[in-house]
Amino acid sequence: MTRPITAGVDGTEESLAALDWAAREAVRRGLPLRVVHAWRYAEALAAAGRDTQREWVAQGMTDAARTVTERYPGLPVTTNVLEAGAADALADAAAEAELLVLGSRGHGPVVGFLLGSVGQQVIAEASRPVFLVRAGDDATAEAAGRDVVVGQHGGPEDSEAALRFAFETAAARGAAVRAVRAWTLPPVFAYSPGSLKLLDDAGGLEPYEKQALAEALRPWRERFPQVPVAEHVEMGSAGQVLLSLAGRAQLMVVGRRARRTAVGARIGSVAHGVLHHAGCPVAVVPHA
Repeated sequence: MTRPITAGVDGTEESLAALDWAAREAVRRGLPLRVVHAWRYAEALAAAGRDTQREWVAQGMTDAARTVTERYPGLPVTTNVLEAGAADALADAAAEAELLVLGSRGHGPVVGFLLGSVGQQVIAEASRPVFLVRAGDDATAEAAGRDVVVGQHGGPEDSEAALRFAFETAAARGAAVRAVRAWTLPPVFAYSPGSLKLLDDAGGLEPYEKQALAEALRPWRERFPQVPVAEHVEMGSAGQVLLSLAGRAQLMVVGRRARRTAVGARIGSVAHGVLHHAGCPVAVVPHA
């Protein structure tokens, strides 16, 4: 089954920017575009019944789709009005998509995202990658040849989903991947004879981290030999290191654990920080 690129729209400037971004990505990947809107009947609009309100929404969707098809001729576009709560409807739409694209407002005077409760819930619940695109986004960063920046942590399996997605996206865009691994000094009690031997074999902490990143990248370099790769290892918190590179990124890819906890699904601190403060589009990729 061919999964579409899906864009959630609500008529706001940021959602229309997300729609255009999703259309460009669909063209690049040779995939259809699905445009969805989560809607519920508003009893407060007493002058307009359910059918009238639904027609208004459907007309807005038709107008948005027409704008996209005029701008990107030949792109297959479908529209769906989903009569459900926004978070649930968008999470369900994501499950059927290659990726879901949503808009988000700028974060005050700092270029970034203002991630509302719906966006947070969708990202935490979605089983597929979710992109956040801010209002005013355009193709400038893509045309400028900036990197696809991706965070890597732990062993090769811990970042497999994020690395796969970053390389696939870079290949579709003809872009380079900048893989980032941040590290900090472990507390003294975390050292063990086994870990000390690994560090000694690698020649120290930083060489060990560089070796770990190279090992995680090896299968993706082999699978995507046409994608240039830059390896970036830096001491510091993962969120801060990634954000320091946002200015040179056309998009940033971060992972989040898909497992639920006792308090429900969570985004994770690194993804949360990047989503709120990065100026470029951000993709959050779930992994086991």
